[in-house]
Amino acid sequence: MNVLELSEQEIIRRNSLNELRDMGIEPYPAAEYVTNAFSTDIKAEFKDDEEPRKVSVAGRMMSRRVMGKASFVELQDSKGRIQVYITRDDICPDENKDLYNTVFKRLLDLGDFIGIEGLVFRTQMGEISIHAKKLTVLSKSIKPLPIVKYKDGVAYDKFEDPELRYRQRYVDLAVNEEVKEIFIKRSKVYSSMREYFNSKGYMEVETPILQSIAGGAAARPFITHHNALDMPLYMRIASELYLKRLIVGGFEGVYEIGKNFRNEGMDRTHNPEFTCMEIYVAYKDYNWMMEFTEKMIEKICLDVNGTTQVQVGDNIIDFKAPYKRVTMLDSIKEHTGYDLTGMNEDQIREVCQKLNMEIDETMGKGKLIDEIFGEFCEGTYIQPTFITDYPKEMSPLTKKHRTNPELTERFELMVNGKELCNAYSELNDPIDQLERFEEQMKLSEKGDDEAMIIDKDFVRALEYGMPPTSGMGIGMDRLTMLITGQSTIQEVLFFPQMRPEKVTPKDTPAKFMELGIAEDWVPVIQKAGYNLVSDMKEVNPQKLHMDICGINKKYKLELTNPTVDEVAGWIAKIEN
Repeated sequence: MNVLELSEQEIIRRNSLNELRDMGIEPYPAAEYVTNAFSTDIKAEFKDDEEPRKVSVAGRMMSRRVMGKASFVELQDSKGRIQVYITRDDICPDENKDLYNTVFKRLLDLGDFIGIEGLVFRTQMGEISIHAKKLTVLSKSIKPLPIVKYKDGVAYDKFEDPELRYRQRYVDLAVNEEVKEIFIKRSKVYSSMREYFNSKGYMEVETPILQSIAGGAAARPFITHHNALDMPLYMRIASELYLKRLIVGGFEGVYEIGKNFRNEGMDRTHNPEFTCMEIYVAYKDYNWMMEFTEKMIEKICLDVNGTTQVQVGDNIIDFKAPYKRVTMLDSIKEHTGYDLTGMNEDQIREVCQKLNMEIDETMGKGKLIDEIFGEFCEGTYIQPTFITDYPKEMSPLTKKHRTNPELTERFELMVNGKELCNAYSELNDPIDQLERFEEQMKLSEKGDDEAMIIDKDFVRALEYGMPPTSGMGIGMDRLTMLITGQSTIQEVLFFPQMRPEKVTPKDTPAKFMELGIAEDWVPVIQKAGYNLVSDMKEVNPQKLHMDICGINKKYKLELTNPTVDEVAGWIAKIEN
């Protein structure tokens, strides 16, 4: 790497790295470093009246106070932070004091990983600490961390720019303590859910992510190409159709927690790659699944937070079962004044126009109803509410309602104004299913690029017979958002999808060399801020000369400085 691409701190740290090696200290040792304690456990288990405990810990050095022959550092391990007391003569018992005087005081930096062996004690200030007897260099940090300072529980100099936090999550996790807690809770959400399903005897399975037909949901897929088979493949938009094939095959209850991919917009609640759980249980219906779902979410909330109440923004949401139930058409009637019961597509289109909605000709009856509900109803449901009995046109994989053939036995759970999960009494009539797929194909021909494709193999599977089944899918990212009180999906994804980093445009060295500039001087000129030849056009030659000669001296490049007249000659050659 060119030295001009580095900051002053990075240069100093790289020099320290080389100096460590010159001293015979490997800054990236290969050997295992054995630890036997974590910071939080040391503090929790400490007793003043017991013999001092010997511990071996490892982590990042996050702060350092040097006071001559004694120092304090704050060590951060995977669970928290603990103070370490280091004295010169304890870690350097022999005549050679370089480990303290040179390595610890001068060559180590904040962010470096070190190992400490020592005894646990309580300082005169009452803080449980480790008295170091041995210090080991474990990893040198050659890029400085943005160090967050804490005083009386308040954080200062926080690393809080969302663009940087999401793009450099590794830094975010290292310096923002509360961020790690979100992802620990996310893991607990998964564990609690699996425990609930496994206790009922349902089996976790895996189904294909690359699929020949993108089915199971109305969404735009990502498309790729398989070279060996010379065929297009789709990243799955849902696992539904494969899981129901397993019910056909004889499993009574199966579930999968896995990635889905939808080539759609990104916002505070949508990421193109997201985690979804889908479960299918034979001999059940959507009424059973509603009760099953609310008990599951209540359990998860208690397991993770110890309470059913969570604050999300200004709202306190209570996940204690049971949840309110409202039919979709009743919800639309309540919030718009229009009763869509029995209306055909043209009549519903007229209602949309009266409501001043933006619609187009590609939208069928189901899509129009969905748009009305989304615009006028969905956002009003803050507390968990089951929206039930969706129109048939909106639910091509759902069984017709047992008392009204125009509706389906489907529910969605709305929380904090957004859909959290979706469930059906699954359609198991193969003839009806084929007809629904064919209706979807008509929508596709009208231009609806989210309409489902006919999955003939799935229809064939149904022809062999699928028992009455209820299925439910839940967005794990949105569930984690709610359980942890977060308002954006990016906060609960380790690595959310981001736009490419902005790169400063630079002219090639050849363009600068056309002006008579030596190639060695091009990085120097660009370091001074003149990334394009045109950037130099209006600059004073003396200023440019002073800038680049200053960089040459500062970075000890040992280049032969040009004269002011030579610099003026470069600028004179720049074309208007």
